[in-house]
Amino acid sequence: MTNTEIFSENKHREDIKISIIIPAHNEEKYIGKCLESISKASKSFKNQVEVIVVLNRCTDRTEEIAKLYNCITIQNSDKNLSKIRNAGADIAKGEIIVTIDADSQMNEHVLSKVEEHLTSGKYIGGGVTGTFERMSFGIFVSTLLLIGPLLLKYGAISVGIFWCYKKDFKAINGFNENMLMAEDADFAKRLKDWGKKNGKKYGTIKNGMVTSCRKFDNHGDWVLVKRPKLILAYLKGTDQKHADEAYYENQNR
Repeated sequence: MTNTEIFSENKHREDIKISIIIPAHNEEKYIGKCLESISKASKSFKNQVEVIVVLNRCTDRTEEIAKLYNCITIQNSDKNLSKIRNAGADIAKGEIIVTIDADSQMNEHVLSKVEEHLTSGKYIGGGVTGTFERMSFGIFVSTLLLIGPLLLKYGAISVGIFWCYKKDFKAINGFNENMLMAEDADFAKRLKDWGKKNGKKYGTIKNGMVTSCRKFDNHGDWVLVKRPKLILAYLKGTDQKHADEAYYENQNR
């Protein structure tokens, strides 16, 4: 099955069930693998999946690659991942919203599990757990140093890939556009709280993704040990200088 048979073209958007949103800033190195993984996960949803790539100040082949897969592309120049993702959600036609970063790959069972969880009526939405493409002791320690404080602030949540009905995405106003970092944890907490109000659980799809180690490749596996101020910046969430350095001056997640 080719990608053109899986991703719905614009003329078929009235049949869309799932809208997948990808923020992308110069992602030519990664986005092809991401889109291939979505193709495999979409096999049982022929003509029901649209992929929206939000092109953020791209100067490379990201748009060209996205169009090879019949992705819908829109332009956005904000240095703000919340605004970038929300821009994609604004034009989404699917009743289900799924977000994934361009340097991540979803496993084949993810979309089927998303549909299964949401149609059960038990879940408001949720996240996905996964693995890094490589692991080292430095990455393990750096990750723990970040996860610990985030757990204390936001509680037990899964992030990575998010999924929920579009109506619930809109009900919580999407991603918080005042947050420049840790906007994913903030989104998860608000979705979880919204679920509690509606008698539903926040779900976690396990072993659902593989993500790149480009931040560690660029800054070193021990980056959060050597630069603890980055942890404080994540917790604060509104530090433009650190956000630009982490995401916007190089590449988005």
